[in-house]
Amino acid sequence: MASSLLRRAAAGRGRFPSPADALRRLVSSEAAPEQALSRPPPEMPPFDHRPVPYAGMGGDEILQKRKKFLGPSLFYYYQKPLNIVEGKMQYLYDEQGKRYLDCFGGIVTVSCGHCHPDIVNAVLDQTKLLQHTTTIYLHHAIAEFAEALASKMPGNLKVVYFVNSGTEANELAMLMSRLYSGNLSMVALRNGYHGGSAGTIGLTGLQTWKYPIPQGEIHHVMNPDPYRGAFGSDGAAYAKEVEEHINYGSSGRVGGFIAETFQGVGGAVELAPGYLKSVYDTVRKAGGVCIADEVQSGFGRTGSNYWGFQTQDVIPDIVTMAKGIGNGLPLGAVVTTPEIASVMAQKIQFNTFGGNPVCSAGGLAVLKVLDKEKRQAHCADVGAHLVERLKTLQQKHEIIGDVRGRGLMLGVELVTDRTEKTPAKAETAVLFEKLKDLGILVGKGGLHGNVFRIKPPMCFSKDDADFLVDAMDYAMSGF
Repeated sequence: MASSLLRRAAAGRGRFPSPADALRRLVSSEAAPEQALSRPPPEMPPFDHRPVPYAGMGGDEILQKRKKFLGPSLFYYYQKPLNIVEGKMQYLYDEQGKRYLDCFGGIVTVSCGHCHPDIVNAVLDQTKLLQHTTTIYLHHAIAEFAEALASKMPGNLKVVYFVNSGTEANELAMLMSRLYSGNLSMVALRNGYHGGSAGTIGLTGLQTWKYPIPQGEIHHVMNPDPYRGAFGSDGAAYAKEVEEHINYGSSGRVGGFIAETFQGVGGAVELAPGYLKSVYDTVRKAGGVCIADEVQSGFGRTGSNYWGFQTQDVIPDIVTMAKGIGNGLPLGAVVTTPEIASVMAQKIQFNTFGGNPVCSAGGLAVLKVLDKEKRQAHCADVGAHLVERLKTLQQKHEIIGDVRGRGLMLGVELVTDRTEKTPAKAETAVLFEKLKDLGILVGKGGLHGNVFRIKPPMCFSKDDADFLVDAMDYAMSGF
């Protein structure tokens, strides 16, 4: 692609061209000669794994069956969607046996690595003995898993409820908050994502995920976004706005406050420093319960801490988690205090599949692998290296507006104008396809889909990080 074309256009008009104009230029024939860069594309690090030859249904046929038999709300990545048939650690393979570096981990779900042998063996061993009973009978797996998970929590967060997803976890947390506080109103952040059920859609603060249904007494406050927020990195100013919103926009009493410390779907946004400490104090004074949504940022992914909320030096009243807790198993959890848990004993609270033997055995294996392989420290080390390289790349390519996050919970926001922070929607779409062609699978996020979400399996190496950055550099050299 023609970087000179974009630079000449920017010089002539004081900004990058419009997204539509940029996309036309990028795919035009006049850009093709410059795309033939003198240097070869970067090579993926070697990996000792031979994928099993695939003889199943082809991608085209799968897509047609999806369109015929599955809901039309399903979406897929890439102009020609990939048929992924095998995974091993940080790599995925398509039906042709082509290897890809997975920089998104099944939407931040594969924590230890695809088909990690310890987890596969734990699941298989339990499956051979007993797949399911529910909690009406005793089984050691759920008790062992709950004890191990509670040991990872600070303070008095010692009571565990197992569910099947992050959405379920947040639904249960919201119910607990309202019952315990006696108040209905919930406070959530703009740009936050907490699930797609009828209840959690209300908590979610992105219009792309919300249907026009009643939200159910949800108040959305300003997002403490250091890059795009009105107060920059001033956590105290954003916290003051929460206090004013409760005073002026509610009865003065709230049921609870929920936030991701690192917003995932919203584009890997880390909350402004000091924000949660002040907000938690305000919410508790208003009678509310503080919920930390750790569905994406938990289990050492941030490197500096085991839980995302610990980066803000707070202890929530309720913590929700899913995704990385099971390395791909349908598993989620809510952890709270005995006092809050007691309100659930007023009625029967039951989940048919929550904590079934297979998922419990797999979840316990995940915790053991993370400890044995020291993945939190690994994320800190590799993440620091990757951030340094990405920031160097930012100095080279004007399209990179922001590099943010920590550990292996990172975001790269693309803009057409750094001053105006104009989302580079069309350019992001082009680069997304080019990275796929180079063997890199990243996620997309943010309201405008202009943020690359880099959240790979936690076995991701420095060599992988270097390949990712080199591939981004190669792809961006035409901009």
